[in-house]
Amino acid sequence: MFAEERQLLIAALVATEGRVTVADLAARFTITAETVRRDLDTLEAARQLRRVHGGAVAIDRLSLSEPSLDERQTQRLDEKSRIAATALRMIPASRTGSILLDSGSTTERLAERLAAWTPAVAGDQLLVITNAVPIAAKLSRNDAINLHILGGRVRGLTSAIVGAGTVAQLAALRPDIAFIGTNGISATFGLSTPDSVEAAVKSAIVRAARRVVVLADSSKLDQETLVSFAALAAIDTLITDAAPSADLAAALAAADVDVVIA
Repeated sequence: MFAEERQLLIAALVATEGRVTVADLAARFTITAETVRRDLDTLEAARQLRRVHGGAVAIDRLSLSEPSLDERQTQRLDEKSRIAATALRMIPASRTGSILLDSGSTTERLAERLAAWTPAVAGDQLLVITNAVPIAAKLSRNDAINLHILGGRVRGLTSAIVGAGTVAQLAALRPDIAFIGTNGISATFGLSTPDSVEAAVKSAIVRAARRVVVLADSSKLDQETLVSFAALAAIDTLITDAAPSADLAAALAAADVDVVIA
């Protein structure tokens, strides 16, 4: 096989699987590890992948890679809808329940369901706190919801409200449940997101809430992005659409995180 043909196959593998290792590629193509490394160097120079320790990852797996909210709203819709439906059942039924909805495409799916929420007892209200402009817009017309929007700067890519003032407001709040999104969740790095300013707000949300529920479809599992904003031990429940890998499942169990498969 010519080097060019092999490199095309390697690029296709990375695009499909997200990550490859030098050892696996050497065995697959019956070549030396040094030849694999040269192929990976060539493909990185052509912007087909990114070299990491022991192998390579797809360009869209980079620590700073972050799709816009509009892009995420078109991806994995069925999985996110199932996660949102499961999360809806966790909404407090008390007369004075309070929740915090983090920004994100899956939390926005939950907000779509909350837009039609009615209390079990007439006259009861649900306090919903959010730092997401689209979520606030979806909930603003439900009279049964007492909507509280956090102040700060709107980050264009995600429509999240962020900044030091946002973090300070969260320090004075103690909602019953926070439903939070993440770009990655891993056994060793915990929960992570590419942007440090948004990570600071997410960390403040985790600290503020009495109970933290992570809404993350399975594409986020075993992924790490640039900034870790919470350890696994800081969350209470993970709602996802597929069982985590053995390593992540063990780490979640050790951290006493309840895993719910939607």
